[in-house]
Amino acid sequence: MAYMPVNNDLDNMDKQENPFFKPYGTPFEVPDFSNIENKHFMPAFEIGMQEQEREVALITSRDEIPDFENVIVALDHSGRLLDRVSSVFFNLSSANTNDAIKAIAKEVAPRLAAHRDNISLNDELFRKVKKVYEKRDEFNLAVEDSMLLEKTYKNFIRGGANLDGEKKDRFREINKELSVLTVQFGENLLNETNDFKLVIENQDDLAGLPDFVIAMGADEARANDMENAWVYTLQKPSLIPFLQYADNRSLREKIFKGYINRGDNDNEQDNKEIAAKIAALRVERAHLLGFDSHAAYVLDNNMAKTPENVYNLMDKVWKAALPVAKEEAANLQKMVDEEDGGFDLQPWDWWYYAEKLRKEKYNLDDEQLKPYFELDNVKNGMFEVAGKLYGLTFKVRTDLPKPHPDAIAYEVFDTDGSHQAILFMDFFPRESKRAGAWMSSYRKQYREEGENISPIITMVMNFTKPTADTPSLLTFDEVSTMFHEFGHALHGMLSNCTYEMLSGTAVSRDFVELPSQIMENWAAEPIVLKSYAKHYQTGQPIPDELIDKMKASKHFNQGFATVEFTAAAYLDMAWHTLEKPVIENARLFENEAMDRIGLIPEIVVRYRTTYFAHIFSGGYSSGYYSYQWAEVLDADAFQAFKETSLFDQKTAKAFRTHILEKGGTEDPMKLYIQFRGKEPDPDAMLKRKGLKI
Repeated sequence: MAYMPVNNDLDNMDKQENPFFKPYGTPFEVPDFSNIENKHFMPAFEIGMQEQEREVALITSRDEIPDFENVIVALDHSGRLLDRVSSVFFNLSSANTNDAIKAIAKEVAPRLAAHRDNISLNDELFRKVKKVYEKRDEFNLAVEDSMLLEKTYKNFIRGGANLDGEKKDRFREINKELSVLTVQFGENLLNETNDFKLVIENQDDLAGLPDFVIAMGADEARANDMENAWVYTLQKPSLIPFLQYADNRSLREKIFKGYINRGDNDNEQDNKEIAAKIAALRVERAHLLGFDSHAAYVLDNNMAKTPENVYNLMDKVWKAALPVAKEEAANLQKMVDEEDGGFDLQPWDWWYYAEKLRKEKYNLDDEQLKPYFELDNVKNGMFEVAGKLYGLTFKVRTDLPKPHPDAIAYEVFDTDGSHQAILFMDFFPRESKRAGAWMSSYRKQYREEGENISPIITMVMNFTKPTADTPSLLTFDEVSTMFHEFGHALHGMLSNCTYEMLSGTAVSRDFVELPSQIMENWAAEPIVLKSYAKHYQTGQPIPDELIDKMKASKHFNQGFATVEFTAAAYLDMAWHTLEKPVIENARLFENEAMDRIGLIPEIVVRYRTTYFAHIFSGGYSSGYYSYQWAEVLDADAFQAFKETSLFDQKTAKAFRTHILEKGGTEDPMKLYIQFRGKEPDPDAMLKRKGLKI
């Protein structure tokens, strides 16, 4: 359905020149990236907010008796232009930002926060929503309709609709402050990441580095106009292999400290005070809404429900993982001592000696595996898995506008050959892209006036770049990351919902990781590995010997990985179970939080406060635990396939029907039980990690 704007006051010439104010005229109405310029965003944001204000005013001014259609559905359909510009802008600000976009983000964030508050704090609108909610039993609503009503009403309550005048004013002020601070946090982190470069000019300092890591450093130096040098950055594809292989211990320390001190350098890009202020404001807002803490407020909307339930899961995992990590540290220290290292193992040594120990124990390292994980082969293997499970096929579309020249556009077809979705994939690091990997949408799936509006999904990664001599060769961790984000993409692409508010990944934070994490399981299955893991030079499939080594080493270093992750989940909860809105000393607070759980000095929490973007500039505050919560679900869910077959059609259809298609239209545990026939077994996750005795 093409976008059709209502009348507005923008000059007609501006409307004609601005792509957001008319149908894009592209296949599937993909955003017209080639014609969207930075100057188009603010006018579109302004008119988008004005349009939604008029749409809301129309709802509140109607004389008809409030009902599901004229209030709840009308509200769900409002703000189409605002959604249209927001989806493009915020995706670009994450994956292809620049100074102009950063400036717009700072300007528009508080205005959007105020706009949202104007809706959720609109007394007349809430009165109508409440009236419909109170009479919900009279409407004989379908399941999805009931959930839309339930969530709409609850969103108003959580958005401050029941607050009195002074509290409403303070609520608005807090949201405005938070909108600015979270943007600033993310910008500081991006700048700190980009500012650090480890420059090597002495070839002897490359000792231990495999050829592919040396080539990567040379390519980065050339990109920075440096001759006879090698450059390594804080992007994971550069950082991790350097830590794994570089013999020069002082350089390992330098790059590691560069990574963990981002946002904590007492400069103009410092995030300590920003993070602490965000946490304090969140406590104050939670109190206004009647919750003891921000975590209690967030979790009330999740499967976990309470902080106590989150801590119960984390404590169980921590108790199993910490002794394993301590044993791993002792083994690495023994290796240091045997080499007459003469030093205590430090965090910047862990990756290096763990890689040595893995090679010693299993005769396996990333250098052996990477030639088999050429990016295009992995991607095609992943598509093949989706084909076998859900009947999907993928076709490159060179005629579609793309959000960045590096991106690839695919049209996705369902099993009957009908159009299902558009998928963008954007693989490599650049200074305009934030770190990490994520899935998002330029348009979510929904239905309107009987027409299905198909989704436009994007997957953004930061994988190892091709060099002058080799294509992009991935580590197995990167392979798993691609399968993970593809699981999110499937959740968005296979959505089959009526309402945009409920479609795709619009589910509780501790349920949204189930579709992504279950996909990782297929990446490591031998029959799947054989289909995509082919040597980039010979085309030969990965030998059974290497697959056996991968299988034998799958529990290697799991103590480290689990402790590093769980420590971050504890840190998230520490910040967000605070019950007083006091600005903390962030560095001291973090150290005390890690001391309380007994984090060993050889391991640094995966995300320190000052670069914990998930919780301070993303949507995971009080939610980082959700990856482990979802691991419980995915370990149990994948057993359903193992009990039948990897590509059992009945099981795949049940997973698609009850999980991937349903979005947030029903209670997540109810959806899970409809798929699995029972609640998940928590021990399945620990057993899979090799932590359950």
